[in-house]
Amino acid sequence: MYTETVDLNGHPFFLRHWGNPENPPLLLLHGFPEYGGAWSDLAPLLAERFHCIAPDQRGYGQSWAPDDIGAYRGSELVGDMAALIAHLGGGPLTVMGHDWGAAVAYGLAMFHPELVSRLIIANGVHPVPFQRALAEGGAQAEASQYILSLRREGSEDRLAANDFARMKELFLAKMDHGWMTPAKLAEYTAEWSRPGRLKTMIHWYRASPLKVAKPGEPITDLPELPKERLMVRCPHLLLWGLGDTALLPAATEGLEDFAPDLTRISFNGADHWLCHQIPALLARSILEWCDRP
Repeated sequence: MYTETVDLNGHPFFLRHWGNPENPPLLLLHGFPEYGGAWSDLAPLLAERFHCIAPDQRGYGQSWAPDDIGAYRGSELVGDMAALIAHLGGGPLTVMGHDWGAAVAYGLAMFHPELVSRLIIANGVHPVPFQRALAEGGAQAEASQYILSLRREGSEDRLAANDFARMKELFLAKMDHGWMTPAKLAEYTAEWSRPGRLKTMIHWYRASPLKVAKPGEPITDLPELPKERLMVRCPHLLLWGLGDTALLPAATEGLEDFAPDLTRISFNGADHWLCHQIPALLARSILEWCDRP
């Protein structure tokens, strides 16, 4: 693994690389509250076939972190990664996203289809099925009430207090955290401790237009979403840890309507953090899918 800082649209972004740069590129996009180093369990297992590139996304780690909430709109985040693909020599290439990284990966596939040859998502969601599930006021809305808490002013201070006690609780709540060794937790804490970073990480939630219903109180005035603009037309693999308590099955219902070339692979004994829990199984599933005709 080697690292570098590159200039994208006039701003610095920190990258981690695994594998031979002569191999086909695989762009790896992390979610909250992780950083590019979160791929260190999976990327080495893919590096014989791919040149894996994992950026710290905007607001995270050692990359550019503007203070303005508006700087974290989806179009800005997708634009960063479109610029990175151009920096890498242009597309199309394979893109993989987890959690919030999935939102950016979907954005690339939907709005810059010329840049994405294959889309791989690990416990992440397309915006339409997810928004529908959030608006119903059912189990997904209940599981996502933490979003409203994060959006509140000063949430970063509450999460950082007492050596990030609440942050650790939020990160690992209700799911298996046997993979989180003391050394790994120290690495995460160091990333969260960078000046202003926890605030800008949370800005992704504050800038999002997603509406979260209160449990039992459905939202009925959602705007009509333009299906044609939100299609994933490239081959799409969805990897799903069935024990996820943050993203529930309802969050992917109807995904086939937006991704006609969709393959779903589910895993027992894994949850939202499947990239850390079962990296060898994920790598084998990814490589077998990439080898299909």
